[in-house]
Amino acid sequence: MSDNGIQIGLASPIVILLPHKKDGWEKEAGVDELREITLAAERLGYYSLTCSEHVGIPTEVAAVRGGRYYDPVATFSYMAAITQNIKFLTHIAVLPYHHPLAVAKRFGTMDKLSKGRLILGIGVGSLKEEFDLLGAEFEQRGARYSDSMKAVKASFGQRLPEYEGEYYNFDDFIIDPCADQQDLPLWVGGRSLRSLRRGIEDGDGWAPFALTLEQTAEMINKAKQLDAWKQREKRFDISLGLEIKEDLTKGEGFDAVKLRLEASIKAGATHFNVSPASVSLAHYLDQITEFKEKIMPDFVD
Repeated sequence: MSDNGIQIGLASPIVILLPHKKDGWEKEAGVDELREITLAAERLGYYSLTCSEHVGIPTEVAAVRGGRYYDPVATFSYMAAITQNIKFLTHIAVLPYHHPLAVAKRFGTMDKLSKGRLILGIGVGSLKEEFDLLGAEFEQRGARYSDSMKAVKASFGQRLPEYEGEYYNFDDFIIDPCADQQDLPLWVGGRSLRSLRRGIEDGDGWAPFALTLEQTAEMINKAKQLDAWKQREKRFDISLGLEIKEDLTKGEGFDAVKLRLEASIKAGATHFNVSPASVSLAHYLDQITEFKEKIMPDFVD
């Protein structure tokens, strides 16, 4: 599948268990089901799979955020070992939890093992209890995040990375293995114009969440007026979720989903994480097959 046109991936089930799924089939699913989904996504030609990052969720927060989050490096390394082409998007790794060189080493090793198939989606984080648990600085996380973005970007694919910034400075340290991709894609998560600006200035994409399509389009239109946008020469990706709440053959239907995709593309989207409704593993596999056969050909070369 081309990296130059519209890209359609899957929001991986199982690896995150959100509250509205706690009584569904994903609750008891594990590695066997994840293997079947990974192989099916590869076979059907989906562009990417996702995995997010949380180390620990406070019990009182789990009712809102969910309590299950697979580790993205371990999960993607497993997926990479059984596939050849599909890419892996962290959606989202919390950058301020880590030293930039720890990110370059852990995710760089994963990129090496997958032969250059990682897209690193990153976010600033908002769960103070988890910051405290990990001994990470919460109050200054925004400034540290901005500096860490630059440091991480300077370190990918570098055996002897060098960086000098406000919070992070390093040289004369060997990072081996390092990422296969020296220009490993860095997509910035967030729901503000500031996060979009960060992505334009220091990254390769934007992965917003909890925004309406109208809000997303408005921010993109504002961003297009920025000098940083006008001066970009490389592709800039905008990754949106596409949730399908009912069976494709019984709910809104194929044409309605196509209209939603078209509206999102018109707003500026280049990449999608599809999340179909499902009541079982077999139903999920059927839904992603239907999507691939009835919808994807209209959007993907």
